[in-house]
Formats: sequence, structure tokens, C-alpha cells
Amino acid sequence: MSTKTIVGMIVAVELDAVIRKYGEKLVKIPHRAFDIHSIDEPDRRLIIVNSGAGEIASAAAAQLLISEFHADMIVNFGVVGGLTPEMKVAKLCVVESVVHYDFDASDFMGCPKCQYSGYDSIYIPTDERLLSEAVRVNPMLKRVVCASGDKFIGSNEAKRALHTEFNADICEMEAAGIVLTANRNGVPCLLIKAVSDAMDGGAEEFAREIDRCALICLDTLDTVIRSLFSAEG
Repeated sequence: MSTKTIVGMIVAVELDAVIRKYGEKLVKIPHRAFDIHSIDEPDRRLIIVNSGAGEIASAAAAQLLISEFHADMIVNFGVVGGLTPEMKVAKLCVVESVVHYDFDASDFMGCPKCQYSGYDSIYIPTDERLLSEAVRVNPMLKRVVCASGDKFIGSNEAKRALHTEFNADICEMEAAGIVLTANRNGVPCLLIKAVSDAMDGGAEEFAREIDRCALICLDTLDTVIRSLFSAEG
């Protein structure tokens, strides 16, 4: 009897897009800490965890998917802030690396601000194979550096500062927790994002565009996942 591949999906604040896209396919999994659903396909099982916003929540969700559900890969979609003129509303991108700009242990570790032990730089990479497959399936996906931290970045000045300091293209609040956790467990991860608020946009633009951009992003991720299993099959 064949064993299904377990795909763990982390959703921060875009659960409405999941419900709109998958609808009756979703099966509720009772859990004491998270809102979790599953979808069974012939070759895979998708476990969807609604983590909520923030690095700690996303890291906990990633570890739950790996430890409790034995995920073979972790995927994440979501909306982000744009940090360059190219990152306009609804722009699709795939995270090549992430910098946790809130992390600073430099005083006692003797390493640069934002750099974690075990990494050669401040940039934490995602899985190259999944990244390349995503771009092959959708060449419109822009490979990006993501600045991730526990705060919503709304002002033009703050967005420019993140880009200047870290050469980042986008910003959000979950990627560092996801990628660090997946890497430490040796589980490949793929993060596809859509811009909801551009450089001059803020909370109002985010609120106006989140539903539309989240669904565009999820559609793209779903297509990539299906391509991965088609190629492997």
C-alpha cells in the first residue's frame, strides 16, 4: 500500500481564501491549539494550519506539522508589503531567502545582527528545488528576499529603510519562523507571496486588497503543488 505525501500548509491571516478555494473538500481536524483542516487527494494529504500572525505562531505551526502530522514538505502563502517600486499590488513572488530583522544576539554571540548560529550570513535560504519548480511552473514569480519580523510595516519610510538595510523586496510577519523551523528539521519549504500593500500603501490598502491578493496567491501555490506531484508521478 502506497504512502501519501504529507504537505503541511501554514496560513496566517488568509484563511478566508482557503475556505473560498477548497470549500467542501476541507475536513476539520479537532485540535486544542490551532484551527486545522485537511484535504485528501489520491497522491497526497494536505494539512492546513491557521497559525495566526507572527513569528512565534508560525514557528509553532511549522513544528506541529512536522512533529505531529509528519509533513514531508511545508508550504506557505500569504500577503506581504512591497519594499521596492517593482513590488506593486498583486505582484507574485517566491521567497528565496528571509532575514529576521528583529533578531539581534550580536552582543554575546559575536556575529552580525540578524544572523543565526549555523548560517553563513543573515539570509536564511528556502529549498532550491521547490523554488526552481515554482518559477518553472509560473515564470512570472519573482525570486525575492523577505524581511520578516513581528510588526506590521505600513509607512513608506519604514519600508524604504528595510530595503536599504537588508536589500529586501518584501516584508511580512511569519516567514522567518517557518523557514528556520523547516530547515532545522530538514524539511523542504516553499513560500509564495502576493503584495497587498505597495511602498506607498499601508494598512488601508492592505485591508482593501488582502482578500483578492490572498486568493491569487493561493491559486498560484495550488498550481505549483499539483505540478510537483504530476512531475513526481
